Amino acid sequence: MSLAQLHYTSAAPGDEGTVGRFTAVGPGIPTALLSEIEPLLGYEPVRDVPFLPTDAELRSMPQAFSFTHLSDGSRLLSRAVPLAAPGAGAGQLRFHTHAVLLPAGAPLPGDRLPIAAWRSPRWASATPSGAIPDPLTSPYAGPGLEREALGDFAVSRGPWLAAVFADLRRVRLESASGATAQVVLVERQSEDVARWIGLACSVLPPDHAERLTFTTYSRRPSLAPQQVVGVLPEDAHLLDAAEVRVHLCGGPHGRPSPPPGDAWAETAARVWRSRAPELFARARALHGEPFAAGPLAVTALCAGIALGPDERSTAADWAAERPYTLDEEQTRKLVDALTAATIDDRSGPEFDAVGRLFGALDGRCTVTTTAPLAAMLVTEAVRGGNGSLELPDRSAFAGPEGKAISEALAPEILAELGGFGAALDIARTVQLLRVARLLNLDCAGLLPSLVDRVAPALLAAPDFTWGPALLELLDEQFDVRTALLVALDRIAPEDPAAMERLLGRVPLPFTGTQSLPHLRMCAESRAITTSCGEDRVSALSRVLRAAGISPFAEPLVLRSAVGLVWTDREPTAAEARMLLEAATSDTHRSAGTWSHLVRAALGAAAHDTDAADLAHDLLRGFPHQILGRERAALLLLDFARTMRGAAAPEADGAKAPDEATPAEGWAERALALRPAAEPVEPNVLEHAFGALARRLLAPERPDAELYAFVQTDDPDLLAAYGRAAREEPVPARLRSDPAYAADCYLNWSAPPHAGVHWTRTSTALLDEVLRPAVRELSSAGVLAVEEAVGRAGSTGRTEAFRAWNRRQSGALGRIGRRLAGRVRRP
Repeated sequence: MSLAQLHYTSAAPGDEGTVGRFTAVGPGIPTALLSEIEPLLGYEPVRDVPFLPTDAELRSMPQAFSFTHLSDGSRLLSRAVPLAAPGAGAGQLRFHTHAVLLPAGAPLPGDRLPIAAWRSPRWASATPSGAIPDPLTSPYAGPGLEREALGDFAVSRGPWLAAVFADLRRVRLESASGATAQVVLVERQSEDVARWIGLACSVLPPDHAERLTFTTYSRRPSLAPQQVVGVLPEDAHLLDAAEVRVHLCGGPHGRPSPPPGDAWAETAARVWRSRAPELFARARALHGEPFAAGPLAVTALCAGIALGPDERSTAADWAAERPYTLDEEQTRKLVDALTAATIDDRSGPEFDAVGRLFGALDGRCTVTTTAPLAAMLVTEAVRGGNGSLELPDRSAFAGPEGKAISEALAPEILAELGGFGAALDIARTVQLLRVARLLNLDCAGLLPSLVDRVAPALLAAPDFTWGPALLELLDEQFDVRTALLVALDRIAPEDPAAMERLLGRVPLPFTGTQSLPHLRMCAESRAITTSCGEDRVSALSRVLRAAGISPFAEPLVLRSAVGLVWTDREPTAAEARMLLEAATSDTHRSAGTWSHLVRAALGAAAHDTDAADLAHDLLRGFPHQILGRERAALLLLDFARTMRGAAAPEADGAKAPDEATPAEGWAERALALRPAAEPVEPNVLEHAFGALARRLLAPERPDAELYAFVQTDDPDLLAAYGRAAREEPVPARLRSDPAYAADCYLNWSAPPHAGVHWTRTSTALLDEVLRPAVRELSSAGVLAVEEAVGRAGSTGRTEAFRAWNRRQSGALGRIGRRLAGRVRRP
């Protein structure tokens, strides 16, 4: 096939305003196409051209060897060289461009790539006088593109290979989608750019390589239409477009490109640095997608080329997805490469990929082939601490290979599982137990102590990422499951809420014949408490039924049930009384739940009448358990119960000395209990002192007790008395019962020698409680109070009451008259 050729020469001296002119145009080239071609044929010399360049200096200047796609689908292959032609002025450099037009869709002669014509001897440096064969008909590709020369060049450009290959891949993929992207190679020599293109064409898929456009030299790279552009270092500063990838390659100006994170590019770079470009064709024979890293990585590993962890992972994953693609020999070579002892940079994703490869090959290849993979995986699980590995099946270790790895790892596994002083990692322990089973190691002697360490660690774990692995372990190993569930059931009463959280996230399999009452309660408690709402006593009953065992037979189920039902707070006093009635004190004592009942009593509200009754029952039921401050506080509550007159006689009619109803000395008794109860809860103190105050406010109270009470002049006691006197029963009785009103007047009128606190309290009660009540009485009512004061006291006390009452009326009368006079004043 004869191809149309063009020659283009720089403008002659005196041709102002022109760059050059066509000196020869082959037949069949449309005139309209020449206007598109002409800007592609120019040549701009380097900076600082010598005044009179020698032939050697001319040869050292860059040549612009270019391959460009035209708008009509044809392609233009051209070479532009600088000349010092006759007739040029001193220091004026000229150029000549020889180009070949390739029709659309027509391959190059011999199906060669455009870069192969780089050093064809038929490129002309001047317009020929006659027709000559086009440069593409020569089989000669010129020095620099032979395999050995490209191998040397690839080694010299090792730090840039992967990044350049990654950008070439990106350019080709983006151009296929219509985007514009460009790779700029900054090299001192245009020949090195040509070598880069030679390397690129070897790694790119053939259909991409033959469409790759390029130029080995351009002074204005931003205007160059090619995908790969060669630029001198002094022109690199002209590049600032975001879509341009610039690589400063080789020499003192070069800077190594950062790793691209592209497994295909990294593998291609390693192949070229190993001088094995024939592997690209082998990889393409594996029928991978264009630019697929898997086939290339597999081919490289089978050829003995060392790859990085990402590339090895890619190879393992690709082979795992296509287990029938490789023959037995290739598979064995791949396995040997992946499991080589010289590799020291394996990553977690790589081990995961190897695990997937083993799963794909297991049963399809011989055990001899897959045994190294299995050994590598269990060794990493033991020595590398990789808890996410998918472990092989036990059958992988049935042969002599499995025995060898078992003997190598057994001491390490058994020593770590038996390490009592070491901190326990749940995921690690689960992994070691699974590996021990795979290798048929006997761990029976270690199991009791091991599960005693594992069980509390499960409850204390901040997360449950190890849950799936634990469930697999329990499904695989019946003895571990039995021992661990028993250990968990044993410690559940210590923190049933934590056990409930564990079972909510990790559904442990305890549906068999084992009793496990605590685990069963923990598993069902959340649904039960949700359905029962605020009725926690009913929830307790249902949770206990879920245990399948009576708390009388196993008191600790009561502790677990209480901890599950009252997770967010203590029981109320009423709930605690029902708890106490539901089980004997012996049961509560054995279960340790009596402490919850004590806290319920001491935490009850000030007006919760159940608290005092609960305290009385607790003092009787747990005389040897409740001691110290708590006992004194409960005695204060029991004192309140006594003051209410609700004490029930003991069965034998006797009471313990410190629980006897005080016949006298009530205030002294209350004050004597307080120091031993410190720091006493405010509500407990209010229970006791408030009950005493209400008893002393009752009409039938002993006068001696009230007198002793007043004489204490204790601010807390008297404050409780003031609060009780303001409670509604007292003002109501003052308004309805003249005798009671008279009694209160006599009591609140400060007796001789009363302390300052009682004086302040009684004065306030007279003014703020009794006076408003008397003010509401009718005249007859006031008279009845006066008569009652006289009967209970004396004539002098009656007169004092009248004076007290007149002071109230008189003061109000004077104020009223004063206000009335102001109204009548003009």
